[in-house]
Amino acid sequence: MKPFEYKLTFKDFNASLRKNKLLALTCGSCGKHTCPPKLVCHECGSTDLESTALSGKGKIVTFTVSYVTALGREGEAPVLITMVELEEGPWILGNLVGIDPDRATMEALMGKPVRLARARMLPPDQYSGGKELKGGFARPTFSLD
Repeated sequence: MKPFEYKLTFKDFNASLRKNKLLALTCGSCGKHTCPPKLVCHECGSTDLESTALSGKGKIVTFTVSYVTALGREGEAPVLITMVELEEGPWILGNLVGIDPDRATMEALMGKPVRLARARMLPPDQYSGGKELKGGFARPTFSLD
């Protein structure tokens, strides 16, 4: 029996986000997409996965405004965090830019189309494991389409 192998590592996923490209894993068994990457398909558990590029387009499913940030990032608050349902199916958490977080309302954002924007770079910190990634890690970032 072969050991499990990651078809798309976090390091490669992060590198693609830095280039404003969103990668996922497409399952050869059920055809669903898994994003962010995992060891197995989130739908059926298969390991028959291949890396694929996604459009980066989707719609806002929910959002929140955070006034509390990680240690060392206090100056970044408030942050608008959104859950996006991508056109290809998976849901992904990211930041929403171009909107004043203090003016974000359900009416203004729910169900609105978004697209992948320039990735937000976060410096390494003791909680994220970012110390292993030179220059920190990229957070998926979206803007209204």
